[in-house]
Amino acid sequence: MQLTVGENEARGTRAGEDGPADGGEKQGSHGPDGEEGAWKGWRKCWLPDEVKGLVVALFGGGLPAGFVAPFTKIAYEASHVPSLEILLFRCILHLALFFYIKARGGSLFGPREAWRSTFIHAVINIVSIACAYSSFMVIPAGNAATVRKGTSTVCSALMALVIDSYQLSIYDWIGLSGSLVGLALIVVPDLMRLDRTSRLSDVFGYILAMLGGLALAMALMIFRTLTHPSKLMTATFSFGVVGSLVCGPLMLLLQKPIVPVDPLTWCCVTGITVLALVSFFCANYAVTKTHPALVCAFLHSEVVVTMTIQHFVLHEPVTRFGLSGATVIICSIIVITAQSMTQNPKESK
Repeated sequence: MQLTVGENEARGTRAGEDGPADGGEKQGSHGPDGEEGAWKGWRKCWLPDEVKGLVVALFGGGLPAGFVAPFTKIAYEASHVPSLEILLFRCILHLALFFYIKARGGSLFGPREAWRSTFIHAVINIVSIACAYSSFMVIPAGNAATVRKGTSTVCSALMALVIDSYQLSIYDWIGLSGSLVGLALIVVPDLMRLDRTSRLSDVFGYILAMLGGLALAMALMIFRTLTHPSKLMTATFSFGVVGSLVCGPLMLLLQKPIVPVDPLTWCCVTGITVLALVSFFCANYAVTKTHPALVCAFLHSEVVVTMTIQHFVLHEPVTRFGLSGATVIICSIIVITAQSMTQNPKESK
């Protein structure tokens, strides 16, 4: 049947109204669901924050720091560069963040209410690293790194029990205990074989390493309390400012500054400053994601790297106890990582 012009226009209008409406309903019903499903799929691929912190502590904090102790000893043996001078070079590199912070329009030391905590964090870090660098020159690099990291782990775990509300699981405590057992396997046999002629200096070196570990644990706990968004950059820059003001005069009073001339020393000093800066960033970032005790446990990867370089580059002996201890440390890291990866997805759901 032939339709009039008005009927054709009316039917076309109704079709135009019904078509988009139906299409809109279908698009509205399926489009957001598809996007939401894809979003959930991507979120499943993301690592939980705690696992991110542990991975950053392992590969960004521990592995680069493993080169610092051997490089420090090489620079000292090659040119007798004192520990405070190496620390001064590192602090000067931190000052380069001035340009980055100013370019972003931020405050160099963060908000005024955080100045006190940032300053204390910088001072304690200076003490920790100064003790560590001094111990690297007195006792074997691997032993110094082991004692420092072991002390930091013990102190962080005790702080978790006393002053922190974070609850460590049974698997975390198993991993921490295994890590400490590995440290004991490395250090105790060496302490039993100390030479009487150098026993006093060796004991002094181990005390410096322990003080460095205690200060490291305190610094990580303090950084965890900072809440402003730019805390990582401001804490790093504050470390450079405080270190430059303190290390320069102390170096002139307590040690004899040396101007390195050979390329090996300059390469070692440059490597120390760059790798230590990377480790500083990653360790402080990691404690914003998980507990400092777990971060310190994963920083034990530094010990494995240091002992490897100690054996193949410095030609210092690594005993079977050292190898056993390194194996136990690696197994402890695996236990904590596996527990975190299996527990956090359930919590996120």
